[in-house]
Amino acid sequence: MSGTGAPLAQDAPPARRDDGRTAVPRARIRHNDYGPLLPPGLGDWEPRLRVSVVIPAHDCQEALDRTLAGLAAQSYPAHLMEVVVADDGSDPPLRIPGIAPAGTRLVRVPDGRWGRGWARQTGAAAAAGDILHWVDSDMILDREHIEAHMRWHHLASYAVVLGDVRFTPDGAGPGAREVFAAVAAGDAEKLFDGSAPHAWRAGVLDETRWLRDAGATAYRLHSGATTSVPMALLRSVGGVNTALNMGEDTDLGFRLAQAGAVFIPDPQARGWHLGPSTVMLREKEVHRHNWSVLPDFIPDLRWLRTHPRRHWLVPYVHVVVDARGASYEDVRASVDAALAGTVVDVAVTVVGPWTALTGGRRSSLDEPLLDMRLVRNLYGHEPRVSFTEETPHSSAPAPFRLTCPAGWALGADSLAELLKLAESEGYGLLSAVLDEGDESETGVRAVRLERTAAFARAALVEDSGDLDGAVHELFGSFWVSADDFGVKAAGEAEPVAGDPAKWRAGAARWQREAERLEAEAESLRAETERLRAEVRELEDGRQRGPLREIIATAMRQGKAG
Repeated sequence: MSGTGAPLAQDAPPARRDDGRTAVPRARIRHNDYGPLLPPGLGDWEPRLRVSVVIPAHDCQEALDRTLAGLAAQSYPAHLMEVVVADDGSDPPLRIPGIAPAGTRLVRVPDGRWGRGWARQTGAAAAAGDILHWVDSDMILDREHIEAHMRWHHLASYAVVLGDVRFTPDGAGPGAREVFAAVAAGDAEKLFDGSAPHAWRAGVLDETRWLRDAGATAYRLHSGATTSVPMALLRSVGGVNTALNMGEDTDLGFRLAQAGAVFIPDPQARGWHLGPSTVMLREKEVHRHNWSVLPDFIPDLRWLRTHPRRHWLVPYVHVVVDARGASYEDVRASVDAALAGTVVDVAVTVVGPWTALTGGRRSSLDEPLLDMRLVRNLYGHEPRVSFTEETPHSSAPAPFRLTCPAGWALGADSLAELLKLAESEGYGLLSAVLDEGDESETGVRAVRLERTAAFARAALVEDSGDLDGAVHELFGSFWVSADDFGVKAAGEAEPVAGDPAKWRAGAARWQREAERLEAEAESLRAETERLRAEVRELEDGRQRGPLREIIATAMRQGKAG
């Protein structure tokens, strides 16, 4: 590759760091609008980043041969590409065929482990590149597929690139030699007449300007078929969840989103999936399976979290209450209110000097940290409350964090209304002003609702430490009055009492009453319309005959009288 190509967005070309890896520009992308990035034309730029192509595979030697043959003919420089095949317990074991990239090697999933999650993570752990590129073993990639992905990674350190996948009518395919020849000649498309994109994916892309308008939901299209991610970003979220054998790519996409990723679909990164996917063939069964496990990991699946008393592994909102220097009563008011709201999938972390609470002899009523002791006593066995010495650096993978000063209590709907505003406008930060504080205080006290992805993105691109400023630039922020959202000082707040089941029962009764009144109103509307119709009939003369008869009868009776 040669030529200057289009300039890299925002910054100078990548340079080598002291650790030997390549430093990537910190492009500042708003939400998921990657439009300002200017990728170079294919074949018209100079790559620097190393890519590790990871292929999870199980009992699929023939399909793997075709996939590796296509990779052997890629336009991306061979010295910057390695291929790792993660054999998920194949019997007989998979082998590297004659036609394969020079840097191809096999690793085995550990004995006793199995499944796509384990295969993907085993391959990732063995990879040495700057970028990890997932490819399924039944995929054939166009000649410039890897190159198309990699040009984006040279522009932004948090890009997750999605290839353009088309599906063939059946799983039959050409031989490995034919694949290699066609891909090398740039004629791979001729091998797959009748291929088509996934209809749902195509619809999402069309509705969102190819994810530029997708906002926080862009991760929905993250798929393991052909997706690439910076290795540092992948490791920052803990890699692939090895407990998942299905839906692991969606779970990973969600966690990457919370880490600040921007998702970029590239139509020039063409690839073909031999035969329909499992989802296309057995959609209802796939959903039945995945929807039993993914709600625990992905709080965004709101329609699957409708149970009013369930506890979930990953909360939708992580509430942080700083108890340092606060009274037991104030901390209790804040924590209890957070747990009793209409948003039920919340978890609370209380910050305080917990390690100082020793188990030695002490005065039960006069110890110096009595208030902290009482807080620990009260919530020590509450599964939704945890304790920490310092405010957590991040609340990921929870998509939102709310920080609340001790002594302030959320109303029943406060959190729900703040979330509604943040979600509808895409805000990265909402600050609900509590009071102006006295002269000894340095600023305005507020309850803060922070979007996890926004602050993660800000940390990736901002060197000055002004994360709030970066969040405002990239996602937007807004100030509101805490009083308008029902946030009150502990002494002014309504007491948290009663059984939530009773609240729901009361709400159900009001709902039934509203439905009854609506039915009654509909009946009255129908009666009103009937009477209006009768009036119209009288007005247009269709009742004149009977009226004349009535008048004539009255006149005869009058004469007779």
